Amino acid sequence: MPKGASKRPGKVPAAAGAARAKPWSGRFGEPVDALVKRFTASIAFDQRLARHDIAGSLAHARMLAAGGILSGADLAAIERGMGAIGAEIEAGTFAWSLDAEDVHTNIERRLTELVGDAGKRLHTARSRNDQVATDVRLWLREEIDAIRAQLARLCEQLLAQAERHAALVMPGFTHLQVAQPVTFGHHLLAYVEMFERDRARLADCRRRTNVLPLGAAALAGTTFAIDREHVARELGFEAIAENSLDAVSDRDFAIEFAACAALIMVHLSRFAEELVLWMNPRFGFVRLPDRFCTGSSIMPQKKNPDVPELVRGKSGRVFGDLVALLALMKAQPLAYNKDNQEDKEPLFDAVDTVRDSLAAFEPLTAGIEPRPAAMRAAAAEGFSTATDLADYLVRKGLAFRDAHEIVAHVVREAEATGCDLADLPLSVLQRYSVAIGEDVYAALTLEGSVAGRDHVGGTAPRQVRKAIARARARLAAER
Repeated sequence: MPKGASKRPGKVPAAAGAARAKPWSGRFGEPVDALVKRFTASIAFDQRLARHDIAGSLAHARMLAAGGILSGADLAAIERGMGAIGAEIEAGTFAWSLDAEDVHTNIERRLTELVGDAGKRLHTARSRNDQVATDVRLWLREEIDAIRAQLARLCEQLLAQAERHAALVMPGFTHLQVAQPVTFGHHLLAYVEMFERDRARLADCRRRTNVLPLGAAALAGTTFAIDREHVARELGFEAIAENSLDAVSDRDFAIEFAACAALIMVHLSRFAEELVLWMNPRFGFVRLPDRFCTGSSIMPQKKNPDVPELVRGKSGRVFGDLVALLALMKAQPLAYNKDNQEDKEPLFDAVDTVRDSLAAFEPLTAGIEPRPAAMRAAAAEGFSTATDLADYLVRKGLAFRDAHEIVAHVVREAEATGCDLADLPLSVLQRYSVAIGEDVYAALTLEGSVAGRDHVGGTAPRQVRKAIARARARLAAER
C-alpha cells in the first residue's frame, strides 16, 4: 500500500448509489433539486479550463507519486487516462455532464471510468478550491502572453505607419480645437506609448498571477507530506502561495488583469474615436479599408466605420467586467466561497473582448490611408503657428508673456482680415513689434513649426524617426 494511503473503502451501499453522482453527496439524504443543479453548475463556461486542469492534475499526481503517496501503477494509469481525455476534448467528443457540475468533476469522473480506482485517488491532498485557483492562473498566464504578443504586433503596425508618415503635417488638437502642427507619425507614436505601457502592466500582472495555490487544499493545507516546489517547477510557477487561506480565496490577480484590460480598451477606444472623427468628411484625414466598414440599408452613399465604433462600445463591457469582479470580492469572508464561481465569466469576457478587439485593430491600422491635403488644410486653419511666432519673439529678446500678448493681437488682425499668420505682410506684423524681421516667415510655415521641435519627445520628423528606432529596439529586446 502506498505511503499515507488508507485501506480502500468497500462498495457504496445500493441505497446511496444514486446520490453518489456528486463527489460530496454522501453527506446528503436527497438529490439536488434540478433547478439548483442548473443554477450552481459552471460547466457551461469553465470547460475552457480543461487543458489546464489536466496539466495541473498531472503535475499533482507526479508529485504524489514522487513522495510515495501514490503508486507508480496508479500514476501510469492516470497519465494514460488523462491523455485519452485530452484527446477526446481536442476532438470534441468528450461528453460534458451537467450532473458533474464543473470541469474538474467532469474530468475526474471520466478518468475514473477509464482507469478505475486510480482516478479516485488523484484527488488526494487537494480540493477543488485550490484546484480551480490553479487552473485559472494557468489559463490567465497563457492569455496574458497572447495579449502582450498582440499588443506588440499592433505596435509594429503603428510604427510602420509612423515611419511612412514621419513628416506628414497634420493639426494637433487640444479641446478638439486646432492647437499646433504635428506630424501624423508623431501622433501615431502616442498610441505606441500607450500600448507599451499596457504591455508593461501585463508583464507585472503576470508575475502576481504566476503563483501556485495548489497544496492549500480546501483552506488549511493538507496532512499529507506534499512537495509544492515540485508542482511549481513542473507547471512553471515562479512562486508558491504562502498562506493557504489566501491561496484559495485570492482573486486579486483576476481583478488586476481586468484593470489592465480596461486600460487597453481605453486606449483602443481613444484610437477608435479618432478614426471615427478623421473619417468624417468634415475632417477627411483618413480612408479606412472597405473590409472594415459597412454601409447603410437605406442610404447608398454611406461608409460607416463600424469596427472602430464597435471597439469603442466594447470598452464599456470590459469596464463592467472589472466592476463585477471588484463587487464580487468586496465582502467575502475568508476563505473560499461559492461566490467565486462568478469570477470566471467576467474574466473570460474581458480576455475575449480584448483579444478580439486587438485582432481587429492590427490589420485595420495597417490599412489606414492618410489624406495629406486634408490634413495640411486643417493644420493651416486656426492659426496653429501662433506659438511659433511667440517663440520667435522670445528669441529676439522679449519676455514670453509680452510675446504672448503681442501674438494675441496679431491673431486678431489675421482673423479680421481672413488670412493666416504667414499671409500677413511684414509691414503689418511690424506694427505689433519692431523685433519682427523677414526671417519670421520661416517660423510661421507648417514644416518650420514641426521641424523646430527637435528634441526627445518632439514632433520633428528627425525625432519621430529616432523614436521609432527606440520603440523597435524595445520590442526586439523581448523577442
